Amino acid sequence: MPQDTDQKPASDCLKVSSKSSAASVAGAIAGMIKDGSCVEIQSVGAGAVNQAVKAIAISRGFLSPVGIEIVCIPSFADIVIDGEYRTAIRFSVEPRGPRGAAPSHRETLEPLS
Repeated sequence: MPQDTDQKPASDCLKVSSKSSAASVAGAIAGMIKDGSCVEIQSVGAGAVNQAVKAIAISRGFLSPVGIEIVCIPSFADIVIDGEYRTAIRFSVEPRGPRGAAPSHRETLEPLS
């Protein structure tokens, strides 16, 4: 059954098709991440998912030199296209915190008295 009950993508959701340019989508992803937004990407079908994954990989190459690392969280979404129910793959792309930013386990422990 549906894992994501949201039937409509968010207004800032990028819809990727099999004909989408991976480089163009990557530029959009990088721009949104640089602006501080998280990015939702939605694709239906193997070709569309392929272009979305390539775009995420390319955007990582755009962002990494400026010190921004990203993570991608995939999920399923049930959507309606032309009156038919389809299963989409959604990718949530977010900036990863800087490495070493979280305190280590040892730093979080109180010293024993």
